[in-house]
Amino acid sequence: MIVDCAVYRDGHRVKGPGDLSDALDQARAGGGFVWIGLHEPSEEEFAHVSEEFRLHPLAVEDALKAHQRPKLEVYDDSLFLVLKPVVYEPESDTVSSGELMVFLGEGFVVTVRHGEGAPLAAVRRRLEQEPELLGKGPTAVLYAVSDATVDHYLEVAAELQNDLEELETEVFSPEGGGSRHIASRIYGFKRQILEFRRATGPLALPLTRLAGNGQFGGAVPFVDDRARPFFRDVQDHLTRVNESVEALDRLVSDVLSAHLAQMSVRQNDDMRKISAWAAMAAVPTMIAGVYGMNFEHMPELRWVWSYPAVIVVMAVLEVGLYRLFKGRGWL
Repeated sequence: MIVDCAVYRDGHRVKGPGDLSDALDQARAGGGFVWIGLHEPSEEEFAHVSEEFRLHPLAVEDALKAHQRPKLEVYDDSLFLVLKPVVYEPESDTVSSGELMVFLGEGFVVTVRHGEGAPLAAVRRRLEQEPELLGKGPTAVLYAVSDATVDHYLEVAAELQNDLEELETEVFSPEGGGSRHIASRIYGFKRQILEFRRATGPLALPLTRLAGNGQFGGAVPFVDDRARPFFRDVQDHLTRVNESVEALDRLVSDVLSAHLAQMSVRQNDDMRKISAWAAMAAVPTMIAGVYGMNFEHMPELRWVWSYPAVIVVMAVLEVGLYRLFKGRGWL
């Protein structure tokens, strides 16, 4: 459905006609632009918009079906940018991602949102309070949307860092390190980082193109070249996010390795204790087994003190073995 449709001229929102074609003509005639926001539109709802703004069929298909990687595509009549906003849910400590598509052309911006993670309402309000920035045209909208998305990445990265610190504390605590549920929690946390990386990693190349850096330093159609410093700032923030994601991923792997090492050490301790008790049980068993063979001619068989002597010998050996194992830390 169409969430908002507005015409902007000189950085201010003006009253425009209800028809999309008339709104676009009015915006272009006055040197302004029209900004249309849609949320999970149906094929019928989006057909009229795509026809009026001559959006490329491949981009329209991507916008309708969603499930796209972040990317930047240039077509004859428009620019198509895909972003993946993320949402951190503190109740379940999970990261979920939505999708945000931006069509940019001469005198128009069309945003298509899937999921609940796209901060478009707040971006529109902020831009409308900054007429000087909004007066730069559709490029300002593209910059503001990208900037808001990447800034929210920084917040999510900070939340994940806090969760990782709590997980580390639990893993290395004497009580929680051996819990059977720790490994599943670590794997679950690693999946959250993977979901986060799918949103942030592929976005580096589109922002590199918009910032005009490296081998992609050529001009991008429908984007004002004077906006390149602003996109370089967004790119810098994204670089920080990607570095944080890489660091989180490495730390989670290290935490998992440390947990598995702890479990191995504890299992070895248990095996040593079991082996020590088994050795202590073997001594009296062996002696009792010898005297339980019931041969007629056995030494000390008719000796009066045989039974207490054997008991004393077994007790002495047991005490000696116990002190030996205890001294080596096996018990």
